[in-house]
Amino acid sequence: MISVAGHTAIDHIFTVPDLPNRHHSTFITDHQVYFGGGAANIAAGIATLGEPCTLVSAVGEDFAGCDYDRWFERLGVVEQLTVIPGTRTATAYMFNDAAGDQMTFFEWGASAAFAGMEAPELDFVHMATADPSFNVRVAEKSTFASFDPGQDLLRYDAGQLDSILDHIDILFANQHEVLGMCRILGVSRDDLISRVPRTVVTMSGEGSILYDGGSLHRIPAVPAHLADPTGAGDAYRAGFLVAFVRGYTTVQACMIGAVTASFCVEQVGCQTNLPDWARMKARFEQHFGTLGGPVTAA
Repeated sequence: MISVAGHTAIDHIFTVPDLPNRHHSTFITDHQVYFGGGAANIAAGIATLGEPCTLVSAVGEDFAGCDYDRWFERLGVVEQLTVIPGTRTATAYMFNDAAGDQMTFFEWGASAAFAGMEAPELDFVHMATADPSFNVRVAEKSTFASFDPGQDLLRYDAGQLDSILDHIDILFANQHEVLGMCRILGVSRDDLISRVPRTVVTMSGEGSILYDGGSLHRIPAVPAHLADPTGAGDAYRAGFLVAFVRGYTTVQACMIGAVTASFCVEQVGCQTNLPDWARMKARFEQHFGTLGGPVTAA
């Protein structure tokens, strides 16, 4: 069972002609509401691919019985949720421009309670965006852990990142987050990567790089029609983690992550076009050849 700890959120996704500079404005051409939150997106991706998954998260009084709650029930996600009285579920406001760039504003809502929540003991956990102190406690208690800092990186101090890096087995980050972690810790990129047994660095349309046991592997992005970049990294992590627990090599897991992400970007919303295992496998074999290795029927 894969556990995912972190935010569950409601995503408000806006389309604008361009992202304005400070003290400037722009106009909105589209506004849609979707299911989101880094941890919830990953959990949905894992469940859709057919792997059992538990979501460890905090939600507001508005969540029980809502459409999002029923969506997780249909997916089969096991909800280990803490309902925070007097709050609403976290909300993300994302603005996408015509060039494919994005700006996000995040209202923590119920997720603010992570700071005081007791961390569960988990055998296999991915720590997505959440309060840094909570993720530190989760990492310390876990048997096997992976981590991505996401947009919450600016909330971490050096001590918290040090502790997490000491307790994780896989680090996921995009190239900007890698630079941010290096600045916070005062270390080089090579020093950061050497701290963790496996590191996956995603680079949007340029693919990803896997560092595993001193070896470097470059994985190309899978071509897709870009409708919305939101959630691509979460989908990648979902695909990787499912492949990893099923016994595929880390290189194959990165390829499966790239394929899973390619579906996500083809429609607006983080969870609207997640593939099941059969759809993922068909596209994988179009781009990477026969998918070998151990497979659990999904």
